[in-house]
Amino acid sequence: MATTPESTDVIICGAGPTGAMLSALLARAGVPNVCLDKEPVITTDPRGIALDEDGIRALQSIGIYDAILSEIGSCMGIFNFIGGRDRDLYGKPFLRFDYTTTEGGTGHVGFICHKQPVLEKHIRSAIAATSCGQLRTGYEITSITELDDCVEVSYKNGEGEKRIRGKFLVGADGKTGYTRKHYLELKGITMDQTSNTKYEEDWVALNWRISLPTPKTHPGFPLWELGYTPEHVYDLFFPVGFRFLCNPERPAVCGRFGLPRDRLWRFEFVVGPGEDAHRLCEAAELKRIVYPYISHDGSRYGVHGAVSFPEDCIETIRARPFHFAARSCNRWSHGRVAICGDAAHVFPPFGGQGITSGFRDAMGLAWRLELACRPGYTGYDDLLRGWYLERKDQLEKSLAATIENGKYVNEQRPLQIFLRDWSLWLYQLYPPWRRSLEQGARRFGMTRYAYTPGMAFHPECGGRLFPQVYCVPLVRSETQTHPTPQITFTDDVIFAPHKKGLFQLVLLFGSAADVPSLTELAGVDEWSKGLVSVRETTAIIEDLGATLAVDHSVDQKSSQLYPTVVRVACGDEFAKSPLCRNRPPPQYYDELRIGKEESGSNFLILRKDRFVFASCNKLAELETALVSLASTLDPGRC
Repeated sequence: MATTPESTDVIICGAGPTGAMLSALLARAGVPNVCLDKEPVITTDPRGIALDEDGIRALQSIGIYDAILSEIGSCMGIFNFIGGRDRDLYGKPFLRFDYTTTEGGTGHVGFICHKQPVLEKHIRSAIAATSCGQLRTGYEITSITELDDCVEVSYKNGEGEKRIRGKFLVGADGKTGYTRKHYLELKGITMDQTSNTKYEEDWVALNWRISLPTPKTHPGFPLWELGYTPEHVYDLFFPVGFRFLCNPERPAVCGRFGLPRDRLWRFEFVVGPGEDAHRLCEAAELKRIVYPYISHDGSRYGVHGAVSFPEDCIETIRARPFHFAARSCNRWSHGRVAICGDAAHVFPPFGGQGITSGFRDAMGLAWRLELACRPGYTGYDDLLRGWYLERKDQLEKSLAATIENGKYVNEQRPLQIFLRDWSLWLYQLYPPWRRSLEQGARRFGMTRYAYTPGMAFHPECGGRLFPQVYCVPLVRSETQTHPTPQITFTDDVIFAPHKKGLFQLVLLFGSAADVPSLTELAGVDEWSKGLVSVRETTAIIEDLGATLAVDHSVDQKSSQLYPTVVRVACGDEFAKSPLCRNRPPPQYYDELRIGKEESGSNFLILRKDRFVFASCNKLAELETALVSLASTLDPGRC
């Protein structure tokens, strides 16, 4: 007799960074989900090492901010693009990106370099901290069947086969995973060359763990007599920051990753035409290609001969070839089955966008699945299509920026190298232009989608990523009008875990006196058909000196309820707070960034993935936008 399948709302195949992130987001929203992974434990192989500020913001959204810079990784620092044929990590860069700064609009540094196993451990801990997410490892998917109102998955381990049904299935099981290769490709979903960017090449990825030489262990090392310490020696040969080595003979990328105390080093280099990628991973070949970068001419220190970092202080923990490409699936969903992360798209290595792109997929998909899992919801086809149209729009932009970095690294034609170096040198003679280049991809601003019918935002006043700034919750108190500032992030107030609304209403004003009461906003719940809860409204005051005079929830004189009110905080306030621990103090941070991005709008409807559905100047416009929200996303209830 057949057993009755287990049931849940969402089944996730694959518990890598993308699948685990999706599971954590759904679980925090109260959506029951089961995440299956064929590997019994997290791999110890540090694969991806870079995460940009959108990725950091995603980690913050699942409640693990404190671990980001204390356990997972550290600020990646400066990206140096170094030309020439010399194998010198200290060559003068013809271009540099400064990712220590806080000017991207998220409140975070531009990039961190992380240890992927630790990253995955903490994402999984966010799942375990909930009652709605379950992670099951050591299970392999054997079949997928779509039924009228659910998807059934069969999976097995050494003890036998099981079945589970979910309202939706998401494949986050990679480019060779079961969901796409054995199910969706039969439905006409294919991994294709991206429309605007073409890239395909083989590289070798090398990870080293470095131990410190000392005068006791290496008494003959020539720098001890000059007063160098073991830490100084490590810094000399494995400098901070990241280097794109634009050597036409052998392009490479290298830098530290993980925490400083880990002393981990990544070196990636291209596989040339006719070369055997696996042979290049052998010790002799690695020594030939990589070791010249850690051998210095003694004249640099005033000694004779070469000064090389001791080979016995280097442990190779990875040396593997990889095939990099720029590809994306033609569609990312079919019926109740969707794919995300590497199952839906693959990236070249030059922009640190692989894991972050998967996180963006999960952020945009999670709130849609939360909506689609509601009883009686039938518009999931259009909902999921709108999701991947948005993601493909942003994906093309990320790929374009990544490929541009790759062009700097891979250029081999002498004339083009000459023109590149001299044009950038001339451009950087003008300080404002040099500062613009140092921003890297951030100089293009925050993500904005180009509207296509089906995308989940108002075509005239939505579709852009909402900035995050630092803030201080304002406590209305008759006895304490100037409480000690408690610095936090605006995301953590707007999307606080206790809030249940699928969308959030944010008010933006220059003065606390202008904030309307909730009575004046009483129609919000009705206009939005319950997608927005007026009691969860957040008001942001763009005035560093703003204070409130009475109880934060009730005006005692008028008995009117008011929103949660915060004021923006400056960079110096954040720098003194515990939130700034282990990271550089904010540079080029703008506490008025939200108002500048939103062009004076007073009422904003935000999606959970931090994108603006609509921005409005007047209450009447807000009513129209909320009605549009309900009709666009939940037409069956309108």
